[in-house]
Amino acid sequence: MSEPQSPQTPQPSGQDKGAAQSKYPAWIVGGVLILVGVIFIIKNVSGFELHNWWALFILIPAFASLGTAYTMYRKNEGRFTAASRGPLIGGLVLLFVAGVFLFNLDWGAMWPVLLIIVGAGVLLSVLDRK
Repeated sequence: MSEPQSPQTPQPSGQDKGAAQSKYPAWIVGGVLILVGVIFIIKNVSGFELHNWWALFILIPAFASLGTAYTMYRKNEGRFTAASRGPLIGGLVLLFVAGVFLFNLDWGAMWPVLLIIVGAGVLLSVLDRK
């Protein structure tokens, strides 16, 4: 007797496989690398000192989140739905945190910006309901 043959599942093409493995669009990673390079060039040429250079890496998920927000905004025909609001607010918060660390700003003076970002998210949710 021969062994029963199991149905074969279609294998994804190489193009689909690469798209599934790529979590962040290439332009986000490329943009962050360009930004880091420009900052290091400015530092080398002008003597600008960036003490918290590690905070530049906070920009990677920030730009990824903003890219996701833009993609969802476009998919929903230019409307700020919950799918686009969450990544937008998250990306803005990460940008703010990176800016505070990069420029050695005082958290005690800058914390109200977080309230403004969250308030803008609440207003966007109200506009979505109308």
